[in-house]
Amino acid sequence: MDIENKSVTSEIFLLGLTYDTELESLIFGLFLGMYLITIFGNSLIMLAVYCDSHLHTPMYLFLCHLSFNDMYLVSITVPKMLVNIQTQDQRITYVGCLSQGFFVAVCTIFECFLLGIMAYDRYVAICYPLRYTVLMNPCFCIILVLISLFISIVNGLLHSLMILNLSFCNDLEIFHFFCEIAQVIKLACSDSLINNILIFATASIFAGIPLFEIIFSYIHIVSTVLKMPSSEGKYKAFSTCGSHLSVVCLFYGTGFGVYITSKVIDSPREISVASVMYSIVPPMLNPFIYSLRNRDMKEALKKVIARITLLL
Repeated sequence: MDIENKSVTSEIFLLGLTYDTELESLIFGLFLGMYLITIFGNSLIMLAVYCDSHLHTPMYLFLCHLSFNDMYLVSITVPKMLVNIQTQDQRITYVGCLSQGFFVAVCTIFECFLLGIMAYDRYVAICYPLRYTVLMNPCFCIILVLISLFISIVNGLLHSLMILNLSFCNDLEIFHFFCEIAQVIKLACSDSLINNILIFATASIFAGIPLFEIIFSYIHIVSTVLKMPSSEGKYKAFSTCGSHLSVVCLFYGTGFGVYITSKVIDSPREISVASVMYSIVPPMLNPFIYSLRNRDMKEALKKVIARITLLL
């Protein structure tokens, strides 16, 4: 097979989720609807937190960052897919593909860290309520977010720079709707063992450490809650954690599901369909989980919707 130097690689073809042109119209409508729901839902969450002074706490600060990250993640991938379907042009530039892969990697790892930070916030609030305002002061919260973002960016840059050292074949086709770094590496004609090891190592560390921290936090949270004398206190404590725990299960559950699918199934097309579960579904459902399971968020959203209705 002819090898094309990485410096002259100009275009990659994103083959999407199906070859069936009839299904493409259905997929276009489905993904457009999911994208609009994601943007609208997460925007409402951010607006509710901004407008309601009662929600100006670390927990909701982290929730705003989570909502913005979810909106950014879907905006990186879905609009390009919709344009490709509409124009019947599956091409994406080499630079555009690397950029998309970089930002997806950044958002994915940043999501892991945010979920870990939110678990720590709940741990401090429930296990050390009298020291909560001291331990979770605004400066410390901002530092946590900035460090998480910095690590996520470094991780994305590391993978992107490693890809630049690879040489690629002539037929650059990805059976996916976006440029996932692991899929781009599969196109390489040169040895990509180090790249694959790096992906496994960084994913294990940067997704594993927040998960370990989440498990550690909830073990102590459950232990503390069970010692509470009143059933009302137990219910209130668990209700504040229910939304976050549901989001964690959704994100990590779909992520592990895609990983297992990629190991069991040898079909790139089916793997790309499975990837929808971790890249599109959690960002779309997170606002519903937080609004339906959180009383304070419900009240704030009602006020925001009422204001919007009056303006219209």
